[in-house]
Amino acid sequence: MTSLIELVEVPEARPRRRLRRALLVAACVGVVGVVTPVAVVQVSGRQHVVDLADAPPRTVALVLGAGLRPDGTPSTYLGRRLDAAVDLYERGVVRGVLVSGDSSTVGYDEPTAMKDYLVRAGVPEGVVLQDFAGLDTHDSAVRARTVFGVEDAIVVTQDYHLPRAVFSARAAGIDAVGVAVSSASVEPSKLAAWKVRDLLASWKAAVDALVGREPARPWSDEPGVADVLGAR
Repeated sequence: MTSLIELVEVPEARPRRRLRRALLVAACVGVVGVVTPVAVVQVSGRQHVVDLADAPPRTVALVLGAGLRPDGTPSTYLGRRLDAAVDLYERGVVRGVLVSGDSSTVGYDEPTAMKDYLVRAGVPEGVVLQDFAGLDTHDSAVRARTVFGVEDAIVVTQDYHLPRAVFSARAAGIDAVGVAVSSASVEPSKLAAWKVRDLLASWKAAVDALVGREPARPWSDEPGVADVLGAR
């Protein structure tokens, strides 16, 4: 009887074992396919992060949008980025500032709010360039290089976002370093969610760079770096 059961069960057990092995291999491949691009983005980006006080000279500070308050002024996070850009300009580390953000909906205009903030802080209006189609980090980076002609820059953003932003800028062909500003928040749960989201976005950043994704709007009516800063 035992021999008969074995003859019946073994043929059924083998396909199940093969299926489990196949699923395990597929799971491992999937993990590697997700983890590796994220690691590449994070590690390579961190290699070009510097302290604000030690930032090397670059043509522009690239400030990425980070939301507006209901009254249209920069959010706390965005204000910190802009304050760092003011510091870089006042110390002569950069010659200008490129503000890149979203203005795709009526009544929401990050670049104009960013420029107004900088000008009120003492940055001359004539050295502030505006990218009105910085819809995401990749688009901002690619447009900075291909539309505005940026060859070198200091990317300014929150610490958890900086490695990905620097990676995207360098992948776009910009000689970029990054300066981090605080991500301290009165809502720790939101900050934790943003950090997780940024790690997931790192996978997309790697894919975008690999396939050379074009920005949603690969043009601009705004002057480029050579037009604004070329003669200065």
